[in-house]
Amino acid sequence: MHEYSIVQSLIDLAEENAINNNAKKVTKLEIKVGVLSGVEVPLLETAFNTFKEGTICEDAEFIINVQPIVIRCRECQQEHILEKNEYECPNCKSQNLEVLDGEEMYLMSLELET
Repeated sequence: MHEYSIVQSLIDLAEENAINNNAKKVTKLEIKVGVLSGVEVPLLETAFNTFKEGTICEDAEFIINVQPIVIRCRECQQEHILEKNEYECPNCKSQNLEVLDGEEMYLMSLELET
């Protein structure tokens, strides 16, 4: 379960930012998790709620935004959000696609209390 190491990295990053900004605590962490990132959102939530105890993130709200798969067709140049795991252009049915979003996980925002 790599969700535990992801959560530890998020908490470490939040603590580092809080120290650098003379904050007493983290009040909110907001992340974006791509559908293709390999991260299990329920496990990530459970891990965060478990590991935040006793840290600067103990009272933090944890917001997870799930990013769908966004593709660009290399044939017709149209961009689409894929609703299913069917990797073909909804417009021209080509499978010559480029994934634009939905593969990564990002820390989008961090709110601190001074």
